[in-house]
Amino acid sequence: MARPAFKQVFRAATMEASATDSDFDGFKSTKSFFFPGQGAQVVGMAKEVVDECPAAADLFTKASDILGYDLLNRCTEGPKELLDSTEVSQPAIFVASMAAVEKYKMENGEASIDDVTCAMGLSLGEYSALCFAGAISFEDGVKITKVRGEAMQAASDAVDSGMVSVIGLDSAKTSELCEKASEMSGEKIAIANYLCNGNYAVSGSKKACEVVASIAKPDFGARMTVPLAVAGAFHTDFMEPAVSKLADVLKDVDIQKPRIPVISNVDAKPHSDPEVIKKILTTQVTNPVLWENTMASILERGFEEGFELGPGKVVAGIMKRIDKKAGITNIVV
Repeated sequence: MARPAFKQVFRAATMEASATDSDFDGFKSTKSFFFPGQGAQVVGMAKEVVDECPAAADLFTKASDILGYDLLNRCTEGPKELLDSTEVSQPAIFVASMAAVEKYKMENGEASIDDVTCAMGLSLGEYSALCFAGAISFEDGVKITKVRGEAMQAASDAVDSGMVSVIGLDSAKTSELCEKASEMSGEKIAIANYLCNGNYAVSGSKKACEVVASIAKPDFGARMTVPLAVAGAFHTDFMEPAVSKLADVLKDVDIQKPRIPVISNVDAKPHSDPEVIKKILTTQVTNPVLWENTMASILERGFEEGFELGPGKVVAGIMKRIDKKAGITNIVV
């Protein structure tokens, strides 16, 4: 399984990490919570959970006060174009995911979350996982995802870029495809999401994305390519303009040591040092998502049951492709 090189700033953060950052090195994945990322949103989400669960309704009220607009209305009524925008979808998915936690507790009892052994989230979902683990407050999670969404939207608007899902190739072959597309287009493109073998999302300039789509099947043997409905080239250097804005908001956030391990997208490892977590979150938007590595680690650490909390069933679908016996129950909102 290929592991891309990390940014120099992440390596520096890791070198600076104290011994306290290794507290979760021997973690177990017996009962794992998974949280979805951007793209899971759908108009109509959260309507039922708000009607049925007062605690979930309270979260949307708090979030709307922070955001300055009616978030629940945008989730339930749309329009789709507005909900799909990066600046709205990010806080929307975060709040909907935390509402799913409240739904889970309502259905299974408050103590039902006490035996969760680790948590993780796909890209944006990492903030939901950190909030569930007590590393960040709900209010700060809303503030961060608001700024993160706005900053990534602005970075996307500044240059014509995008993402393409490549189906049917392994990571090495997908990397070769990106190299060839970069050579042919004269512009950058690289793997951004290592989801699972045979399913990788690549990010780059629009021109390079078009080249990938045109040569992937005939020249590299891909089964298909699918352009992704996202604003820009997430998890690449194209998002560099968003880093400073994200760093500014994180600077004022009080991050605590998580009460359970939260697996990072950047290196597929759990971190216990709040300062390291903060630095990793800052660079997450320009680093590839190592979800494939994360799932491999989870399956090696005593995984027995998992729950995906939030809109959609993307994470459960990926897990089925990796290991059909590793079931994930969806707590959909």
